[in-house]
Amino acid sequence: MTGASGYVGGRLIPLLVDEGLQVRAAFLPDEDADRFPWSDRVEVVRMDALDPDSVASAVDGVDAVYYLIHGMGGDDFVAKDRQSAQILAQAAREAGVGRLVYLSGIVPDVDDQDELSDHITSRREVEQILTDSGIHTVALRAAILLGSASTSYEIVRQISERLPVQAIPTWMDSRVQPIAVDDALAALVGALSVEGSSRSYDIGGPEVLTYAELLDRFAADADIDRKQVKVPLVPTAVVGKLTGLITDVPAPTVEALVESLHHDMVAHEDDFRADLLADGHRLTELDDALRRARGDDPDDPLAPRRTDPEWASSHPA
Repeated sequence: MTGASGYVGGRLIPLLVDEGLQVRAAFLPDEDADRFPWSDRVEVVRMDALDPDSVASAVDGVDAVYYLIHGMGGDDFVAKDRQSAQILAQAAREAGVGRLVYLSGIVPDVDDQDELSDHITSRREVEQILTDSGIHTVALRAAILLGSASTSYEIVRQISERLPVQAIPTWMDSRVQPIAVDDALAALVGALSVEGSSRSYDIGGPEVLTYAELLDRFAADADIDRKQVKVPLVPTAVVGKLTGLITDVPAPTVEALVESLHHDMVAHEDDFRADLLADGHRLTELDDALRRARGDDPDDPLAPRRTDPEWASSHPA
């Protein structure tokens, strides 16, 4: 498990352990693995994604690798994403790894690929690098993950809670299909055993709505009164800068994500429901996901956890 300390990795690992799987959790050299309650149930290794030797050591002897590394922000994140994916792909191929599972982002329909943001372009490139390794690769493409400490969710939450009047650029009427993190985790577990050739799956929840409507739904579910004002001719860069100032989410990450708001981030197919989810699995409804993300159940993957980053200010004390 690369990215073991991240939002998805930290919530996915205990599910895999409960399935009876042996998990090797890769942490950065200076990370505190002991702060995770599941750390004594896994093999902890130290890995720098840009160091070929440490990556080769981390993947040696494993059957499958979850690739949950994304660099967002900074002028060189695209190059670093490319380099780390190439290093992982080569190391996994040489180690005889049988499967790669990658959490990617939905790729919108555009006439010109140059219209895509660096964030989306980079995720698509990483997906291609992993697939080209010749290893069976399963990529899950998601838009917004709903759950406390998810980067996208925290932007929505913090904007809604902190701005009594929300200035919505007129170009931000594109649609999005969020998915609750518990459903994404279930799909990631299923990706370990799905048969067939390498492929990607778009994963989305039951509802499609605009970003403005998503802000409205959060405010309604949180019982806060927020007004929206449509503002024309606001450059994307300005929106990214202002959002970075309003929220506690790292500013470079916010600016990278805001670039994607010009496009519909909606699933093109829903094959994952049949192929990756267990029989009888029901997708979490939007309002239920928003409610649970504000909850305090330590066993709920949507709720805050003590291991969440400080900028996810709803985390428990």
